[in-house]
Amino acid sequence: MDWLIQLFGEGKELTALQMSVRGLTIFLIALLLIRVSGRRSFGLHTPLDNIVTILLGAILSRAVVGASPFLPIICCCIVIVVIHRLLGMLISRHEAISKILEGEKILLFKDGQFIEKNMKKAQVCKENIIQGIRESALTEDLEKIERVYMERNGVLSIIEKQQTGEDAH
Repeated sequence: MDWLIQLFGEGKELTALQMSVRGLTIFLIALLLIRVSGRRSFGLHTPLDNIVTILLGAILSRAVVGASPFLPIICCCIVIVVIHRLLGMLISRHEAISKILEGEKILLFKDGQFIEKNMKKAQVCKENIIQGIRESALTEDLEKIERVYMERNGVLSIIEKQQTGEDAH
């Protein structure tokens, strides 16, 4: 047991080697936790996923610097990952829970018109939407855009108008 204390240290007075060993250990544990949590943790970037990411980073960092006891930190992170996994399962199976936890997409632009009420709800202005159109559709011509949504993760989705046979030539 003394060799563990020698290797990992105790409290906040850690050597560079002890902090490095803790960092490597936490890296491997974090990798395992993220694999257990599932791909959505870093794939979808919904508020729920961002909360888990921030919490894991904040809590695991305490183990690296010795600010809190190691095992309680790991237990806490396991609980967070299990809750995230369970909520993900509920979200995938129940639309009502999905709407409560992640919200719904918001229609911001349709048929050449900005939808002011929805823009206020999404807390965006016309320039934010036009910027998203420039970045996604590579155009500033609103005539080419059918609809713009703010997705549940805050990303703007741009739906371009379909070209008819006459427009394509």
